[in-house]
Amino acid sequence: MSNTSSSQAPRLTSLAHGGGCGCKIAPGVLSELLASMPAMSVYPNLLVGTDTADDAAVYRLNDEQALIATTDFFMPVVDDPYQFGRIAATNALSDVYAMGGTPIMALAIVGMPINTLSKEAIAQILKGGADVCQAAGIPVAGGHTIDSVEPIYGLAAMGLVHPQHVRKNAEARAGDVLILTKGLGVGVMSAAFKKNALPETDYNAMIQSTTQLNTPGIKLAQWDGVHAMTDVTGFGLLGHAWEIARGSALTIELNLDQLPWLPNVRHLATQGYVTGASQRNWEAYGSHIELVDTITDTDRALLTDPQTSGGLLISCAPEQAPQILRYLHDEGFGYAAQIGQVLAGTPKVKVK
Repeated sequence: MSNTSSSQAPRLTSLAHGGGCGCKIAPGVLSELLASMPAMSVYPNLLVGTDTADDAAVYRLNDEQALIATTDFFMPVVDDPYQFGRIAATNALSDVYAMGGTPIMALAIVGMPINTLSKEAIAQILKGGADVCQAAGIPVAGGHTIDSVEPIYGLAAMGLVHPQHVRKNAEARAGDVLILTKGLGVGVMSAAFKKNALPETDYNAMIQSTTQLNTPGIKLAQWDGVHAMTDVTGFGLLGHAWEIARGSALTIELNLDQLPWLPNVRHLATQGYVTGASQRNWEAYGSHIELVDTITDTDRALLTDPQTSGGLLISCAPEQAPQILRYLHDEGFGYAAQIGQVLAGTPKVKVK
């Protein structure tokens, strides 16, 4: 298991009560907190606001350009400061790609326990984020720092997209098929990592997945057959599928045997390496999920497993699916798979 911290330095993950997107406030609590938000309809140029729990805000600048704005930050999911920075930055930029946009700039969000972490470790976190942004072709043009009890890092990211290419999470169509671009199980792997039970090869697979930029979202949004996109993060596959179903007023059907899993995830889950966020997710939206009798408690924990820097969930016309999958595999997304379909009916998610 990789850990570049010195023997005297505390493990980054030991300084936080949660890690990665598992830190998210439970979706049910979040809904209550946002219930009193003012209506977005009074802002005609706001193309995407809080109404459908989408990945980012989108504001029309003119007939050719819309601004995408998002912020995402969390506590460490690994102990290596540089990799923590890379994962957090990749996760934040994913929201721009999920809307179909091209990132243009980022601002760093930094909260660090100055008296606990070394300046060198903090600098490595910042470098990891900056290197990811450089790979995405954008600057980290500023930000804000505070002295915090727990280490927190992320980005406020901005991007541009043609208004006609915005891909919301609420525009799936009956008859569509669903494609997922990355393997699942990051929450399970991070739980095993914290208990020193994640083998080196599996750790490397987790790092590779969580630092892979979701850049295909830019091109996919320009295809007429791609109707809706979102990225799968802290609410797990079921939670983000439910957001598509609710926003589109349709039924999502997922095929358990078609879901792609990162290495040894199912084995780790059977050994009890699951996160508390998985149960909180189920309590928040489980009433909207229909599971066949053969699905076990372990299966359910995996379906609600919080993903950090997860893949894109794409709703597209079925005739476009083979071309999309070829494109994704050519772009290095080897786990990309067709995992379900969109059906007419009451908004819910069915798993068979």
